[in-house]
Parts: sequence; C-alpha cells; structure tokens
Amino acid sequence: MTLIAFARRSEAAARPPVGDAPAPAAPSSPDAPVRRPTRDADGLAVASFVVGLLGLLVMNLLLGPAAIVMAIVALARSTARRGRALLGLALGVADLVILAFLVTGNGVVAWNFGG
Repeated sequence: MTLIAFARRSEAAARPPVGDAPAPAAPSSPDAPVRRPTRDADGLAVASFVVGLLGLLVMNLLLGPAAIVMAIVALARSTARRGRALLGLALGVADLVILAFLVTGNGVVAWNFGG
C-alpha cells in the first residue's frame, strides 16, 4: 500500500457519509451575553476620523460627506470607539462648512487660498 492510497483511505474514513448533515452546534447558555462583532464598526470610526481630518485640507466636497456617512454607520453598529466616530462626524460637518465659506467668498465651487 502506497502513502497516497493510505492518505486517501484515512481521509475517506474521517469524512461523514454524504447523506448525513453536520451536527448542530450546542446552544449557548441563556445567561451568556450576546456579542456583536464591532471590528468593522471600529474600523469605520477610525476611517471617518481620518477622512474627515484629511478633508479639512483637500477635496472636502467628497471627503466631508464620506466622513459623515462612515461615522453614522459606525455609530449605528455600536462601535467601541464612539468618541472617534463622533469626531469623524464633526470633522465631516466642518469640511462642508469650510467649503461653504470658501465657495461664498470666491463665488465658484473651485476655491483657492490665493488672492
């Protein structure tokens, strides 16, 4: 008997028959807290903060609303980094406010700091 035949035989013995369904998982105790994954929400909170901060300098027309949306989604998913999400929300709103002041001062959507 070769090594390959032995490996195939052991794999076939380890697999359940085709018609059998896998056993259901044991139910958790009723006292155990339900944990929701917050890793994605934490990432969104940090991303909203970074995008909002970057939007203060460049492309605030696009980055401001993106920061606002990411912060709202992170808060809706109950992020553990609630303060970071709130800062991202505030920075996103500040991006749009700065854009509004610069556009009204220049009269066009394309703004610059020069005279």
